[in-house]
Amino acid sequence: MDLLEIEEKREMRREEAAKLLHRIADTLERQNDVQFVREGLKFTIDVPDQVQVELELEVGDDGTSFEIEINW
Repeated sequence: MDLLEIEEKREMRREEAAKLLHRIADTLERQNDVQFVREGLKFTIDVPDQVQVELELEVGDDGTSFEIEINW
């Protein structure tokens, strides 16, 4: 059972998606935590020095998806 799950889906331009990924990457590189603010609540999640990264590419008749998942 998940103690907390925050999921957000939104449509944006490719360039906006790249900026979002850059912000996440910069945060991971400079800090040992990631912060989320949703509905006025601030969540801070500690990130260890070693993480597992999973990349997944799916190409199908109904579209393409590329997923990046980071676990620890």
